[in-house]
Amino acid sequence: MASVKDTASFFANGNSKQFEFVLKLYPQVLKLKAEKRHKRPEELIKLDDWYQNELPKRIKQRGKDAHMVHEELVQTMKWKQTRGKFYPQLSYLVKVNTPRAVMAETKKAFKKLPNIEQAITALSNLKGVGTTMASALLAAAAPENAPFMADECLMAIPEIEGIDYTTKEYLNFVTHIQTTVGRLNAECENSTYWSPHRVELALWAHYVASDLQPELLNGIPGEISKNHVANGINATSLEPSDDSNLEPAASNGTTRGLDSLDESTRSEDSLEKPVTPILTNDETNGSDSQSSIKRFADCDSSEEQTESSEPERKRSKAGGEDE
Repeated sequence: MASVKDTASFFANGNSKQFEFVLKLYPQVLKLKAEKRHKRPEELIKLDDWYQNELPKRIKQRGKDAHMVHEELVQTMKWKQTRGKFYPQLSYLVKVNTPRAVMAETKKAFKKLPNIEQAITALSNLKGVGTTMASALLAAAAPENAPFMADECLMAIPEIEGIDYTTKEYLNFVTHIQTTVGRLNAECENSTYWSPHRVELALWAHYVASDLQPELLNGIPGEISKNHVANGINATSLEPSDDSNLEPAASNGTTRGLDSLDESTRSEDSLEKPVTPILTNDETNGSDSQSSIKRFADCDSSEEQTESSEPERKRSKAGGEDE
């Protein structure tokens, strides 16, 4: 039996009930991280609510011509850096993009889906958009196809030996996530409940909870066994509860607007480098948090960033994210 508190074992062997339990912890875990890293944690909570809820709805409403506008690109970078590492150059670079370029390149990228490789190639034409940022844009536009390339998730997958912010490594990450998606959906009555982005959110929540407040994971139902599927353990239909705001893949959800935030928020993701053009292949538990997730899924802040104690379990091959 593998420990339910080991994120790698959870990812490889956890069943759908266990993933659902951890996914519901996401708002609470996000709040814990926000309180640990920021003097004004509500900024991260509001940005995350906007990214998880409002942005996907806006993109979806644009129909077959789905795209993002300049303000949304800038705001997504704020979210990414607020939840991760902060580098001022990235905020500057994405602002340099013209509104016309943002609309054209994101529209082109979204039309390439579900070919993730080709979509990333199109997004790399935008200044400040490397592989990790591109994954954030794709996860918002098509959560049923693309997960966000979070450091915490990369570090939790045993087969990924080091953090390497390249398109090749992202495609490898997507493959592992999709394998888990298939396993979990095979256990559910709703065979599209789990999407790559939902699995990524659960994995992130487990990793961060195990670091900041491991006792949150004590309530995970059952033990994780490598043979849990073969032994016939099936999850019941995982329909979202009324208070979770969780939505199955390919469904619409109501959203809450984002209050205006400061212009620059301290955070933790590293520098994005332009992705080298590639030859494409056709391929909460409830908490006091102000945010809850609905998957279908602003900051001049002068506050100081607090010291992070997140474990560096894998070294970055490039020395920093998309540098």
